[in-house]
Amino acid sequence: MNDYFAHETTVIDEGVEIGKGTRIWHFSHLMTGCKIGTGCNLGQNVVVSPDVILGNNVKVQNNVSIYTGVICEDDVFLGPSMVFTNVMNPRSAIVRRDEYMKTVVEKGATIGANATIVCGNKIGKFAFIGAGAVVIHEVKAYALVVGNPSKQVGWMSEYGHRLEFNEQGEATCPESGEAYRIDGENIIKTGTSK
Repeated sequence: MNDYFAHETTVIDEGVEIGKGTRIWHFSHLMTGCKIGTGCNLGQNVVVSPDVILGNNVKVQNNVSIYTGVICEDDVFLGPSMVFTNVMNPRSAIVRRDEYMKTVVEKGATIGANATIVCGNKIGKFAFIGAGAVVIHEVKAYALVVGNPSKQVGWMSEYGHRLEFNEQGEATCPESGEAYRIDGENIIKTGTSK
């Protein structure tokens, strides 16, 4: 008896590791060598390619393909129909399997619906990629990025709220009460203001 749920239409190849409490829905395909953590949710029509690693509590919405080279840490959210790439210059007639590039999505990051993450980049912890954004560069921790090509337009709290900084470079998440401050070109969480 499995300690995870997989819909009867799911295809799970040999050599796949799936953590306890994970749920995998209609028409999804998990390929040899991928590792799925505990408490994950993979929506309908999700493809997880060989050697992909998903941490614990990763939420993958419908129609997402996660290609070889991608690592998602714990608590990552992948929005509907978002896209990863794994080769910079693909051609149908040229095999580039030995050129797959690594893409890391750090803890707590959110990638919005229909966004594209070009391979070889790191998405920092708790970053927020807006719907439809095309990411071609590294994204800082807590950064809010939007557009094509994506540009940083602000900062987000760990609870997913846009942070508004005062003249002293301090901000508070309206939901959690957690405090943040600007530190050069980055922000850091400093504790709780409540």
